[in-house]
Amino acid sequence: MTGSAGRSLTGRVTSVIARIRFNRNELSGSFGDIGTDLPLIMGMILTVNLDSASVFILFGLMQIVTGAVYGLPMPVQPLKAMAVLVITQKIGGDVLAGAGLAIGVVMLILSLTGGLFWIEHLIPKCVVRGIQFGLGLSLATLALKQYLPTMGWTGYGLALCAFAIVAALWNNHRLPPGAVVVLFGGIFAAVFSVDFGVISSAAGLTLPTWHRPAWNDIVTGFVVLSLPQLPLSLTNSVIATSQTLRDLFPERKVGIGRIGTTYGLMNIAVPFLGGIPVCHGCGGLAGHYAFGARTGGSVIIYGTIYVVLGLVFSGAVAHLVQVFPMPVLAVILFVEALTLMLLLRDQMASRRDTGIALMVGLIALSVPHGFIVGLLAGCALYYSSARVRFLSNGESS
Repeated sequence: MTGSAGRSLTGRVTSVIARIRFNRNELSGSFGDIGTDLPLIMGMILTVNLDSASVFILFGLMQIVTGAVYGLPMPVQPLKAMAVLVITQKIGGDVLAGAGLAIGVVMLILSLTGGLFWIEHLIPKCVVRGIQFGLGLSLATLALKQYLPTMGWTGYGLALCAFAIVAALWNNHRLPPGAVVVLFGGIFAAVFSVDFGVISSAAGLTLPTWHRPAWNDIVTGFVVLSLPQLPLSLTNSVIATSQTLRDLFPERKVGIGRIGTTYGLMNIAVPFLGGIPVCHGCGGLAGHYAFGARTGGSVIIYGTIYVVLGLVFSGAVAHLVQVFPMPVLAVILFVEALTLMLLLRDQMASRRDTGIALMVGLIALSVPHGFIVGLLAGCALYYSSARVRFLSNGESS
């Protein structure tokens, strides 16, 4: 690296770090994605007996790195399709590691060859809005149908209190709602559910374990897990995240190639230290933003929590997750969902674009492999309607 190039890189890094803040709003925003992350992570750990210390430490480190690299509240998330397949079909940790490495290589190739730019320009904005809307519907359904009813009438009461806190403190920069809601749930758990004996007996320093994926696990993981995940990653993790960044931070220029590159590099690295495959995601970005985060500080705070849990309390993580009131997480998840769904507003000027976006969202929610089916159906309808309009204009002239 030449002297001028080195100074340029140092200048960019210094500029990003200067934009990172640690304050009440970043602390509040740091909990904006916990409702989706924790259940998926714990589900994989408990179902296929993954090493909890390695999973939490690597997941937290990727958050910290992403927050520092982008200087924006863009967290990493578990790969959702992979997580669901691992949990429901009990696919082993070795295959999961191989799948993470495989999809990381594919995404890095697409980024470096310009394939992502071609895919992005091919997909209309209304279809991207539909994908965002569909993800919002999925998160809202998860919150209302699975998280909210878990504690009966007590849970409904907790959710009502949590929602009242969010409503009363919305846009309050002195007392941000996200941190207050999580503190509320933590106090309830500490008073009624936490076994402090379990926590104290489980405390102790634990480090990640080295793991080298075998070739047969990489091939199997690619076929069984990476291929079902790839359409969702291209739409939600890369394209929709790029659009959400432009929506929320129009002054920041973050290219789709950069998002795909960090996605690829993370997944090439984490399998060797026992981590789970991860991605960027417009839902996590929207969740952090909705609860007040505006810089990478929220992501760094969020990641530090996972690193500490993995290093010191990995043996007690399952207990802590199980006793935290799920209806409180439902409220956090529901706010994240609303933030995503409201992005549809800029399509309202066109009945055609609004209809396509709504159709894509409903397909994404309701049919198997809904995100890729919705993507293909939305693009087909958009381009066919554009052709019909073009032919109609030609005949009338």
